[in-house]
Amino acid sequence: MSARVCEWLCCLLLLSASACRDAPKAPTEPATSASDAAPPWSPKPKPPTPPHGMTWVPEGALIAGTPPDRLPRIADEEMAGEQLVLAGFFMDIFAYPNEEGAIPETGVTHARAEASCAEQNKRLCTELEWERACKGPENLTYEYGDRYRPEVCLTGRTPRMLPSGYRQGCRSEFGARDLHGSVWEWTSSRWRRGTTGELFTVRGGNGVAGELLGRCANGMGRAPDSTSPQVGFRCCMGPVNSAEVSLRIARGKPLELRGKPERSVAEALDALLPAAARATLAGYGPWRVQAVWDWRPIGNELVVGGGCAGVSPARRCGVLVARMRPGPPELMAWVWAGHYPPTVKVKADPRRLWVYGGDRMSHFRQPVLFEWGRVRSGDVERNVRPGAE
Repeated sequence: MSARVCEWLCCLLLLSASACRDAPKAPTEPATSASDAAPPWSPKPKPPTPPHGMTWVPEGALIAGTPPDRLPRIADEEMAGEQLVLAGFFMDIFAYPNEEGAIPETGVTHARAEASCAEQNKRLCTELEWERACKGPENLTYEYGDRYRPEVCLTGRTPRMLPSGYRQGCRSEFGARDLHGSVWEWTSSRWRRGTTGELFTVRGGNGVAGELLGRCANGMGRAPDSTSPQVGFRCCMGPVNSAEVSLRIARGKPLELRGKPERSVAEALDALLPAAARATLAGYGPWRVQAVWDWRPIGNELVVGGGCAGVSPARRCGVLVARMRPGPPELMAWVWAGHYPPTVKVKADPRRLWVYGGDRMSHFRQPVLFEWGRVRSGDVERNVRPGAE
């Protein structure tokens, strides 16, 4: 290598070293204090190991009862979707004797059910613990989902005792099985729904109204000293959750005519007239509510508005049934009453409202049926005068 080349290479090396010395240093991250450091990763605590034959229901939120916009529901027997936080507890997987393949024991009083649980160092579940175990972490309507499927728990039929575990798919997300389709189960909770006398709540069970009875929110009150071949029990373990069903029940006569309808109520009902009815009344003049009744098919009431469009004899009349609630009222049913201002009556069954009317052919009446939150009209019966039975 020539001396000139060596000299040139040495110059390059010197220049590079100088550039490296003069280049600004990259900023360094400030030291992080112990208080600012991210917390070390730690797994969620493992759930406790359940005793034999039991499942763990963790702490969490229960949407108690049924929200008003979800049907079916029994407004005077269940809460309207209030959120409650329950502590964790253990629950038997099956009804007593809590053995897969065994027939659940029935025909026991409430006291005997309590004693049987205590003999195992357990206790009866509260009704809201039972509901939490049934609804699972997603607060489902039925233990298997929000859509009624009678084949899962074999609901919607006359109750009959089958071995525990026979209904393989009838289980909640928390692992409780045969909560429906089998026996009704005593709970430790008193039935406080505006009734008199000492009653305790039973949950679960079966019956022909499967869509209604098969819901996790459904319950029934029974006298504690009563026995039935369809009522058994299952046990829980752990500190008792103190949350209870809390309802305000407005009871009164099944049907009451108000005095002069309040203007705000009449206008709210007028606005509910269905579009099809409004189109039929075109040419008769505006339809106006002329009478308002409070209808109580159950503890909590509906409002009935009767009115007409036009003047006699060329007029058209009908009845609106509405649920009054915070915000806009909800139309439940519309029934034509012909040419006559409608008359409404309730007889033996408060869940059946009769609407009387008439046209050029005859007098008639038509039932409006309340079915666990839903309202539907039945078949017209003709040649029945308003005062007839």
